[in-house]
Amino acid sequence: MAASGTHIAREWFEFGSFRMDPAKQVLLRAGEPVPLTPKAFQLLLALVRRSDEVVSKDDLIKAVWPDTFVEETNLTRNIFALRKALGETDERRLIVTVPGRGYRFSEQVRLLSDPSLTIFAASHSRVEVKVRETSSRMTLVVIAAATAIALSAAAIRLLIPRRPALTGQDTVVLASFTNSTSDPVFDGTLRQGMEVQLEQSPFLSLVSDQRIHQMLGLMGQPADAHPAGETARDVCQRAGAAVVIEGSIAPLGRDYVLGLRARNCRTGETIDEEQEQVARKENVLSALSNVASRLRSRLGESRTTVQEYSTPLAEATTPSLDALKAYSAGWQVHAAHGASAALPFFQRAVEIDPQFAMAHASLGRIYADLDQSDLAAASILRAWQLRDRTSEREKFFITSNYEILVTGNVEAAQQTAEAWARTYPRDPLPHDMLGGIVHKLPGRYEKALTESRKAIEIDPYSWIGYYSVGVLNVYLGHMDDGEAALRAAAAHDLDADEFIMLAYDVDFLKGDHTGMEHEAARARARPGGENWISAREGFVAAYSGQLHNARAISHRAVAQAQQAGQPERAALWAAGAAVREALVGNRGAATEWARSAQELSDDREVAYGCALALALANDTGHAQALADQLERQFPENTAIRFNYLPTLRAVLALNRAQPQHALELLQIAAPHELGIPPSAVSGLFGALYPIYVRGQAYLALNKPLEAAAEFQKILDHRGIVTDDPIGAVAHYQIARAYTQSGDKAKAKAAYAAFLDLWKNADSDTPILQQAKVEYAKL
Repeated sequence: MAASGTHIAREWFEFGSFRMDPAKQVLLRAGEPVPLTPKAFQLLLALVRRSDEVVSKDDLIKAVWPDTFVEETNLTRNIFALRKALGETDERRLIVTVPGRGYRFSEQVRLLSDPSLTIFAASHSRVEVKVRETSSRMTLVVIAAATAIALSAAAIRLLIPRRPALTGQDTVVLASFTNSTSDPVFDGTLRQGMEVQLEQSPFLSLVSDQRIHQMLGLMGQPADAHPAGETARDVCQRAGAAVVIEGSIAPLGRDYVLGLRARNCRTGETIDEEQEQVARKENVLSALSNVASRLRSRLGESRTTVQEYSTPLAEATTPSLDALKAYSAGWQVHAAHGASAALPFFQRAVEIDPQFAMAHASLGRIYADLDQSDLAAASILRAWQLRDRTSEREKFFITSNYEILVTGNVEAAQQTAEAWARTYPRDPLPHDMLGGIVHKLPGRYEKALTESRKAIEIDPYSWIGYYSVGVLNVYLGHMDDGEAALRAAAAHDLDADEFIMLAYDVDFLKGDHTGMEHEAARARARPGGENWISAREGFVAAYSGQLHNARAISHRAVAQAQQAGQPERAALWAAGAAVREALVGNRGAATEWARSAQELSDDREVAYGCALALALANDTGHAQALADQLERQFPENTAIRFNYLPTLRAVLALNRAQPQHALELLQIAAPHELGIPPSAVSGLFGALYPIYVRGQAYLALNKPLEAAAEFQKILDHRGIVTDDPIGAVAHYQIARAYTQSGDKAKAKAAYAAFLDLWKNADSDTPILQQAKVEYAKL
């Protein structure tokens, strides 16, 4: 429909020394602008337009917050801010409170004209305007036709629902908060608080900080900062997001004004703007919760989920700004410099506020990343005890980590992670947990792959997702697909220690010694990388029978971990060395390493490694005591119930010449025997051990074909075993099985394979000496 322009005066209001321009949202006093928040201005406008009338509180709330549920305290705070801005005194009140009814604007208001505005009406509509001017006052009278058009337009606007700013596929960039208060406690803190608030939403999906840092790096900006202004909008466009959310806090006398603005990344158009005045610094976090809830509604989230998932920030995190600041700094440092550097910040956060549940949970995750499982369990347990002080999303995070790191109940963790994924379908973390831990431990690798791919689908920059897809493919023997996942991660500029570990393992499996040296050099260039790459190199040396070299490397790895203040990790390296020595028959060295590990830590995986080494070294009493201790301490733990204890008790049964009983004890391990227990993740030993021990039991029962089938499983799954020496020793054990069966040709081939693998092995290694004697007899 064509439109024709008719000039109608734009409304201005004047009262006392004030003049209001509603179109520009400007209030002037004697020609000078008066600072007002947008909501305060809208509130004043609603009162001015109905001057000398009593306006109810409900009407005011509907006028100023039409699409958002707010508490009456928001209205009260804005009335207070208005009175202060208007310079009210006890003797002169412009806004009069009418008890039990509402508010009335008491000053005489004049409506002025401004001929600069053109109002367009439909071409077929007849608009007549009669202007009656008296001295300095002008009254605008619009006849019924114009009124009808206006009412019709208003009715149409009410009937047509407001288009949501976001859809369920859009993502959001959270920019930095501008702090104009000169109080450093707000630096980074308010953004962290807003992140917590927005992450409660099942509707919104934030672009990860890691992705933001990558974008900044590509733009030549400091990668460890959070963007603001046009830089934030640029990051938003590059990340393919729809909206950028910016925040600010500024002083207003003794008060603070907290502001949020959501802008369309492509056009720069302001979608929503929220402000709230805060009388005390201690109330800033509460105000942040309020404006976040309103913003979520304006961005398109349903009122139902906003109300259901809106735990106030002081409850979801902490009422302490200082504790939240330390927590925020911890995650910033973690993104830039890793777990070790971030550790002191999370420790500081829980010192400031011991009731800060998510700080305890994050501290627990940091300890777990550093292989300090006892400290991790203690922190996660404390977070779990405080879980009622968190949001729903954080409850899922804490509970799933509690079930994995404290009780070890993987079945319960699966249920929690699946419920998490249903409640927050746009969150990659539950899928990372299902793919990276829950399905990996019992060996459900195809299911794990599905979940990890889902995590990448939700967040194409999920480094955990790419690592899991890579390592799961290696477990399945799909080396090319494993390497493809590493290349995909690199194409997304993702970087993590785990990528180097996986690349090193792939190069080992391919026999690429140059590649291994390259990855080892990359590891040593990283903070903390020296000790974990040394641990891997120790296993590689032991795999080829070079036990003297392996011992020297492992001693170095233990010392490096101790120097880094990581006694649990040092104990893991010692426990792994103990198991290696026991497997090849060095009983004295195995016992020495086990005792050394126990002196450093009584960590769960350390206890298992020591118990297994002692059992293989025929120290039955000490091994039995450690096994019983594990059972008492961790009655729910999936790995202990279905892997560690069956393996330990089967070895002890073999020591007592009870091979049939050993087989019976191992039956419970069968459904999980191809899985990856935590000891194999943290300590590099323990994968496929139930299979290895079952093969030994069949040999003891003089069932060589059954024994050969078990050892063949190990040889067929090199991607799971990687550089654990049982992969090499399995060649020797299958040779023994073929000898026992009378198949000399296969026996000779198996011995030859083992001796070729150990051609540079230490000649004094008992298992090598035994293999040479047996091979000579053939």
